Amino acid sequence: MTSTRPSIPAPALAGKREWAALVVLVLVVLLLAVDGTVLYLAVPSLTADIGPTATQILWIGDIYAFVLAGLLITMGNLADRIGRKRLLMIGTVGFGSASVLAAFATTPEVLIAARALLGLAGATLMPSTLSIVRSMFADRAQRARAIALWSAGATAGAALGPLVGGALLERFWWGSVFLINVPVMVLALVAGWLLLPESKGEAPARIDVGSSALSIVTIVPLVLALKRLFSDGADALTVAAAAAGLLAGWWFVRRQNRLEVPLLDVSLFKVPAFSGALAANVLAIFGFLGLLFFFSQYLQLVRGFGPLQAGVAELPGTLAAVLVVALIGILLSRLGAGRAIALGLLVAAVGLAVMGASVDLRSYWGLGIGLAVIGLGIGVAMTLSTDAVVGAVPERRAGAASAVAETAYELGGALGIAVLGSLHGLLYRSSLTLPAGTTAADRALAEDSLAAAVYGSPSPGVVAAAQDAFAQAMQSATFVAAVILVGASVVAWRIIPSEPVPAGGVRAEH
Repeated sequence: MTSTRPSIPAPALAGKREWAALVVLVLVVLLLAVDGTVLYLAVPSLTADIGPTATQILWIGDIYAFVLAGLLITMGNLADRIGRKRLLMIGTVGFGSASVLAAFATTPEVLIAARALLGLAGATLMPSTLSIVRSMFADRAQRARAIALWSAGATAGAALGPLVGGALLERFWWGSVFLINVPVMVLALVAGWLLLPESKGEAPARIDVGSSALSIVTIVPLVLALKRLFSDGADALTVAAAAAGLLAGWWFVRRQNRLEVPLLDVSLFKVPAFSGALAANVLAIFGFLGLLFFFSQYLQLVRGFGPLQAGVAELPGTLAAVLVVALIGILLSRLGAGRAIALGLLVAAVGLAVMGASVDLRSYWGLGIGLAVIGLGIGVAMTLSTDAVVGAVPERRAGAASAVAETAYELGGALGIAVLGSLHGLLYRSSLTLPAGTTAADRALAEDSLAAAVYGSPSPGVVAAAQDAFAQAMQSATFVAAVILVGASVVAWRIIPSEPVPAGGVRAEH
């Protein structure tokens, strides 16, 4: 006599309400990503208006990322404890209020404080959005498509920031780049209240304060060190910040291993599906934001595009990332997560190679095609790696896992800008060949940066030499990024499990 094991019923499929709620979540994460880059173009006009010092300008730009990255893990755990919808609603009100404060700031100190509050509110919103997606979509195939839309919002926001900023600044004052957040947040607040379900975990209400402090002291110095490495090199402060972050990180891990309910379950990093997916996530955003940083400068300072035109030129990558939604179910069912992530990274590497080969061409089409291929590959890799991270833990710990994925995004972006930006700067200066008779003042401008040469040097020959050096450096840095992603593709193929996911749905994780 044969015995049969009771089958586990497939999870319920999400309906129209859940997909409508997803639109709200994507809108929120899109706005948060836009807010990270929209300020770049507003610096000249706000400098003329409120007169910040050079140091204050750096804090205005950086403090948002510092506070956001430092508090993500704490806020993800808080979402699991008090309710993800509740924290999202609180964060939405806070983000809208801080946006108004920033828009009408009359002193640099007020603007810095407002940017810090925006980072605080953003830290409540980011893990809440992703953990709500995890709780609403129990079916693996549906969740992958939902996370594809969520990831498209995150990557599109980073790319759209300069475009939105350029469009607003052509017609309004610098505060408009913040004030535009308010109607979107009001819409998200009302729609979210009506559509989003409440969910939370079963962990004790109390959060370990020591672990929270250590997570902040780990992440913030590391982000600071990466940013300074790009701007100032490996000076004493950069080394000290990196050392402090690594020491705090070691202490944080030791503390988690002793706690009954840790802030972060560090044993997850021993699971290939989790650690491999996290590494893929970091490297995917590393390549995307690292490229975006100097590609925007290339379009404006070498090709002569205006800010708005440059933003439009970067749209192929965004549009291709959205197309991932239609492909993700097929890739999961045919290849499984690990091989699909590897394929996405490999496709992105091909796109980088195409873009690098097109730098010297007069036509934009090669760049556009390369950018679209990059967007497609990065979209696949980010979507499935994020899904693997949040799917590796029970639903009750979705907020904490989402915070880890978000922290990886922040670190990957900072690392991409620091490493590829530093490499690009080194290659730029080494390939800079100025015409004979260049004055010492023009030479200093050109060796400082392409922007300094374009805006400061009256010599067309010096400007042309700087533009050529910048293009060559971008080409080489792009090829290096492509090689890194090929290596990451091989690692993902070998480490991340690749069990195919049935197209009709799978069992929920437990």
